[in-house]
Amino acid sequence: MANEHPFYLAGQWHRSTEALPVTNPWDGSFVSSTWLASELQVEEAIAAAVAAAGTMRSLPAYERAAILAKASSVLGRRRTEIGRALAGEAGKPIRDALTEVDRAAMTFQVASEEARRIGGDVIPLDLAPHGKGRVGIVRRFPIGPVAAISPFNFPLNLSAHKLAPAVAAGNPIVLKPATKTPLSALFLASALEEAGLPKGALSVLPMSRQLGDRLVTDERFKLLTFTGSSAVGWAMKARAGKKKVILELGGNAGVIVDESADVDWAAKRVATGGFAYAGQSCISVQRVFVHEGVYDDFAANLIARVESLVVGDPLDGATDVGPMIDTGEVDRIESWVKEAVADGARVLTGGTRVGRSAYAPTVLDGVPEVAKVCAQEVFAPVVALYRFSNFEDAVAAVNRSRYGLQAGVFTTSLPHTLIAFDHIEAGGVVINDVATWRIDHMPYGGVKDSGVGREGPRYTIEEMTEPKLLVINTEMG
Repeated sequence: MANEHPFYLAGQWHRSTEALPVTNPWDGSFVSSTWLASELQVEEAIAAAVAAAGTMRSLPAYERAAILAKASSVLGRRRTEIGRALAGEAGKPIRDALTEVDRAAMTFQVASEEARRIGGDVIPLDLAPHGKGRVGIVRRFPIGPVAAISPFNFPLNLSAHKLAPAVAAGNPIVLKPATKTPLSALFLASALEEAGLPKGALSVLPMSRQLGDRLVTDERFKLLTFTGSSAVGWAMKARAGKKKVILELGGNAGVIVDESADVDWAAKRVATGGFAYAGQSCISVQRVFVHEGVYDDFAANLIARVESLVVGDPLDGATDVGPMIDTGEVDRIESWVKEAVADGARVLTGGTRVGRSAYAPTVLDGVPEVAKVCAQEVFAPVVALYRFSNFEDAVAAVNRSRYGLQAGVFTTSLPHTLIAFDHIEAGGVVINDVATWRIDHMPYGGVKDSGVGREGPRYTIEEMTEPKLLVINTEMG
């Protein structure tokens, strides 16, 4: 891996006077370095995006599609290189890092396909006498310069979910990647450059939080897309002014294991959905509501699976669970678990620190609903189990949360499936799998504190375009 990665400013690779070293969360070892953009460089990127808006707007669909398809191909060709960089900077197990590269390539490929079918409508206007002889045509136009801020946990694919739809829609974009994991987004910039994206249409700039606030408040941007914590996201929306906002925020995903569920399958999937990438996903399984008739079998099955997970170096192919993003996060979850135990929770497995920066996969029982590990977004390898006897009560328990991103329900009951779909307050309900399941073309987003708007290339393109109506009067006599 290269010892340094310049950042991408309006079609050129640049440095600044402030270096940004990138280290591996597992052992603190040096991975690579880039730079934090200066205030002048951020202004240059914004001005370039504004200047490129006309070029991007006039770029025909087939050219946008071709750029995205080639970028997807570049990601596939560089899969191993990008995967190792991602594992290093994020502490993500290498198997999961390589999967993320594959997902990002798919995101670009799907966006390429969607660029070719951004459609519109022909609508009748003769619903009243004064509409006789008139026809309406609705077409979608690029919204204009986009500001994007991406998180540390899926730094490649969640950045792809901002860049690819922006290009597909015909918008220039300025992206601020997370300062802990900036390398992945720079690989995306390299792929788009190689694919022939017009200069000025893209800037990927690591920057300070203070400068990042420029992306939120600057009126030259027509849309802000942010993925991160709920508190930060809603505060950004309040400062964003007139621009449109897409927020993909936090969660504390609930899963229901019904009496009719396949207990072995449910335990297997919860062991994956609760502990992949050390639980650092906004749809990581956090609260599991298990019918009292299968609770003991489920808990024993889950604990056996969790205790078989390998915690270790993310670059080791045998590792299932790597480190948390920094030692402060381990300190936080240690204190949250201790607080829950002091209030009556029991540790069924785990509950200990592993090395300098990892936390053992942990299963809790009897957690008070007001405890932080239940009421807040845990963002750590911790799952809490609860018993229920009535399915409707389990649905109500899932809904006793300020979040509503996704939920999972294990059941063979069609009535319970329909009750869950009708009444669970979330952006998505997954039957017979965990809330953590996602495929990248589906509409993805939440309700309540979990955000506003949807990701998935087709749905983000809709957010990143504006409908315009043309009315034609065919009777002028």
